Amino acid sequence: MEFGLFVQGYVPESRRRTDPEAEHHALVEETEYVIQADRSGFKYAWASEHHFLDEYSHLSANDVYLGYLAHATERIHLGSGIFNPLPPVNHPVKVAEKVAMLDHLSGGRFEFGSGRGAGSHEILGFLPGVTDMNATKEIWEETIAEFPKMWLQDEYQGFKGKHWSLPPRKVLPKPYGGAHPAMWYAAGSPPSYAMAGKKGLGVLGFSIQKVSDMEWVLDSYKNAIKEAEPVGGFVNDNVMVTSTAICAETHAKAVEIAVGGGLNYLQSLLFRYHDTFPRPDGIPEWPELLPEYTEEIIELLIAEELMICGDPDEVFRQCKRWEQAGADQLSFGLPIGIGYEDTMNTIKLIGEHIIPKIDTDPVHRTTRFRHAETR
Repeated sequence: MEFGLFVQGYVPESRRRTDPEAEHHALVEETEYVIQADRSGFKYAWASEHHFLDEYSHLSANDVYLGYLAHATERIHLGSGIFNPLPPVNHPVKVAEKVAMLDHLSGGRFEFGSGRGAGSHEILGFLPGVTDMNATKEIWEETIAEFPKMWLQDEYQGFKGKHWSLPPRKVLPKPYGGAHPAMWYAAGSPPSYAMAGKKGLGVLGFSIQKVSDMEWVLDSYKNAIKEAEPVGGFVNDNVMVTSTAICAETHAKAVEIAVGGGLNYLQSLLFRYHDTFPRPDGIPEWPELLPEYTEEIIELLIAEELMICGDPDEVFRQCKRWEQAGADQLSFGLPIGIGYEDTMNTIKLIGEHIIPKIDTDPVHRTTRFRHAETR
């Protein structure tokens, strides 16, 4: 199993009350987390694209952000988590161009994650008059298979669809090295995993469930991808799952950090904006918040495998559970409200004590799907 980091520009109101430049500091700090993850042996870094999601995510122009990281890092693969290819949000040709450009700037380290957006507050801002979020599925389905054609055809044959059209044109630049970046789909609900598998896409799994509840979902993906009809030039048999992670020198210190991190606020914001996610029982409607996490709640979340938290030995065992469940990549959503030094320490400890024991292959998994001999 490989390891990744997921950043999104989290700027809670509590931080803004004490820091007039909180937004700037948050965005800059998150680049430093990715740079440290590169040094610590993480293989992937994913950057969100969200719009209008106050506090929860201020990382909207992730193409600019990833361009900076392409120069600031050396080995880590950089992924769009996501680029939104719905034509009312981003014209598909512009998305194809950005992907290919980032592929060049990163030396073939770019990973193309796509999706349909976080929820109604975000997406319906671009689709006035639409009341059903399922409408975005049809638009995405119409669009996703055109990207490999834009990248690999000398002159793209053009497209005339229900939601967008383009006459034949040369879409430039072409991706680096003759192939195209691995393609992924951001899945928030269990049925999306099998759908992605049937299309030969890797999954960026943002489901908020414990390990045991996700095992059948991962199985459904692995079964579906066995009979994939890939929309791209290859099958990206690859499922990434996300989790909260806090690692410290002792269990007691890790729990103390978690209690002071305001994790309940981030979770409340998640369900505020991701209204297409399955909502577990007991999750209140915004603006009501989840109760503040006490030491007892943190211990319960650890026991229920809903967060990764502890000393390095404990975190190792918790990560192994995801590997046993069938995850190909475990990506940690950072930051989560805890401070800069504690976040950096988590990245360093995972890089020193956990990654070398679990990810023993120096070659990135998606490198093999492209031209491994040139990467």
